[in-house]
Amino acid sequence: MAVPTSCASADVTTHPLKDFVGGWLVGDFNPTLVSNRDVEVAVKQYAAGDREPRHHHKIATEFTVVASGRVRMNGRQYVAGQIVQIDPGVSTDFEALEDTTTVVIKTPSVPSDKYIDSDQSRRIPDA
Repeated sequence: MAVPTSCASADVTTHPLKDFVGGWLVGDFNPTLVSNRDVEVAVKQYAAGDREPRHHHKIATEFTVVASGRVRMNGRQYVAGQIVQIDPGVSTDFEALEDTTTVVIKTPSVPSDKYIDSDQSRRIPDA
């Protein structure tokens, strides 16, 4: 558990990443650090072999920053330091090829704008 720490000039509060659903920190949902309808931000941690199903967004553009590790999306490999842009209507899958941390930015924040390609009628919140 994170312990709040203090600086000489001000108090600093820490928040455990595990307290945020799927690592989503900023957006139009709860819990959140900053409520915002324009953008969503997540820090996501994956173990090697973790996968997400092929899905798309009808409204939001998603940017996946590979902060550490190596992933496969749509059959292509990406490594730390690369940013993958997924535009509305474009489907992608995801597989962590090694332990990986990503930072995901979506704009705008529309929590119900995730559609699993195998079931177009099913809307799910980001997890």
